[in-house]
Amino acid sequence: MHRCIVHPSRHGLATLGLSHFGCVHWNLPAPMLVEESLRRNEGMLSNQGALVARTGKRTGRSPKDKFCVREPGSEAHVWWGDVNVPVEASVFDALQAKLWTHLSNRDLFVQDLYAGADANHRLKVRIITEYAWHSLFARQLFVRPPADALDDHKPDFTVISAPNFLANAAADGVKSDAFILLNLAKNLVIIGGTQYAGEIKKSIFTVMNYMLPRKGVLSMHCSANRGPDGDVALFFGLSGTGKTTLSADPQRGLIGDDEHGWSDEGVFNIEGGCYAKCINLSEKDEPQIYRAIRFGSVLENVTLDPETRACNFADNSLTENTRVAYPLHYIDNAIEPSVGGHPRNIVFLTCDAFGVLPPISRLTPEQAMFHFLSGYTAKVAGTEAGVGNEPQATFSTCFGAPFLVLNPSVYAEMLGKKIARHDARVWLLNTGWSGGPFGVGSRMKISYTRAMVHAALGGKLDDVGYEPHPVFKVGVPKSCPNVPNEVLNPRTTWKSPADYDAKAADLARRFNENFKKFPEASAAIRSAGPVV
Repeated sequence: MHRCIVHPSRHGLATLGLSHFGCVHWNLPAPMLVEESLRRNEGMLSNQGALVARTGKRTGRSPKDKFCVREPGSEAHVWWGDVNVPVEASVFDALQAKLWTHLSNRDLFVQDLYAGADANHRLKVRIITEYAWHSLFARQLFVRPPADALDDHKPDFTVISAPNFLANAAADGVKSDAFILLNLAKNLVIIGGTQYAGEIKKSIFTVMNYMLPRKGVLSMHCSANRGPDGDVALFFGLSGTGKTTLSADPQRGLIGDDEHGWSDEGVFNIEGGCYAKCINLSEKDEPQIYRAIRFGSVLENVTLDPETRACNFADNSLTENTRVAYPLHYIDNAIEPSVGGHPRNIVFLTCDAFGVLPPISRLTPEQAMFHFLSGYTAKVAGTEAGVGNEPQATFSTCFGAPFLVLNPSVYAEMLGKKIARHDARVWLLNTGWSGGPFGVGSRMKISYTRAMVHAALGGKLDDVGYEPHPVFKVGVPKSCPNVPNEVLNPRTTWKSPADYDAKAADLARRFNENFKKFPEASAAIRSAGPVV
């Protein structure tokens, strides 16, 4: 039966200046949130038991609608520019006042959660939403506190998501009817005009990218897992490059699939769940993710058979960026609490749409810094608003520029020191195209990619011998177990070696042109780039 839930916290919404609500549902568990979502016609159940919701016209993040308030406490630290677009506090305050009016007398869903599995470095967060399914999404994606911790949950940071509140771009000082505004002085994020739940998740990650490094902890856009002997591996990469797929490995325990911190004690997951892409998902290729789609999971923009409610994971009619959110323990071999030691291996993932980078290569420390600052990959269709049907080559510094708040040099310097201190091996893994560029070649077989990862992490590439790539200079292994030798050399997979050389030279020029953005990089790091 529908009822309001009396909140258990002494730190209620009045502290935000919110009043005159409808029902306020505090910390509902997953079954009740599913019931509320269905009762409110926010979604439907698949035959696997997952809640299926649609996000409307915005099926990915809206980076051009993201702003950061310029205020005295953080102004000197923020990396201002295209990523952190400044907005005056008066703009935030005026829009917040309109949002508060919009929320008056509306039903709200509140989740009190943690960001950070390590109690020494976690953030207490509060997520306030209009939709029950957004509340379920947040509950499954962040770390869920024990019940006795909710009585005195005073949030360090609050996110308010109101998809039904549309901004007036001209009057409100934003760019469209959607907005994501971060105010570090108020410890508050307000989101409006978009139903895409990923904005909630990434807002908190953005906050952690500001908070953690200033405390001496490296925040990272990466997945992490742990081997049977305790060895930890990190997988850096943007959406669609394979972070979730490759970290969900039956042979290794999963620490987390997307966001982590690296402290003096080791690695810890910032989240308590996973947010995996579903396009062309199959039980054969990604069994752990497939089996995680069950009651309590949230599917975004996945189409269903109208009679059987079976998921059609191959259907991209709504978007290529179909997603599933589920708690970490839905993965059989997940590690909870999701913490680990210092990484022995670090893998940079790139989805090379040009098809010229080697499928796997080993990097020197200088090359590692060059490629970390470069962050080369290809944006996959549908991951962001405005990306078309073909992948677009891009450079996203630290493999996560959209979420960085501090200057990239801060994160790069911290990573470089940690790699040196803990003697971590660094690899560059191309999960993109082989045999030609997009439209000509084919996507790298996942079986080959998994074999290369297993070989690298298992030490089976230590003594195989390496040859420097003539253009990119990275160390290419001469052999790899369970991978044909001809696959390891991308030039031999092309029909025309001359075409390969031309395309490789083109990408090399792009690398070097992009790296001009980092004049502060040392001569050794700059010289680690490709040869044109």
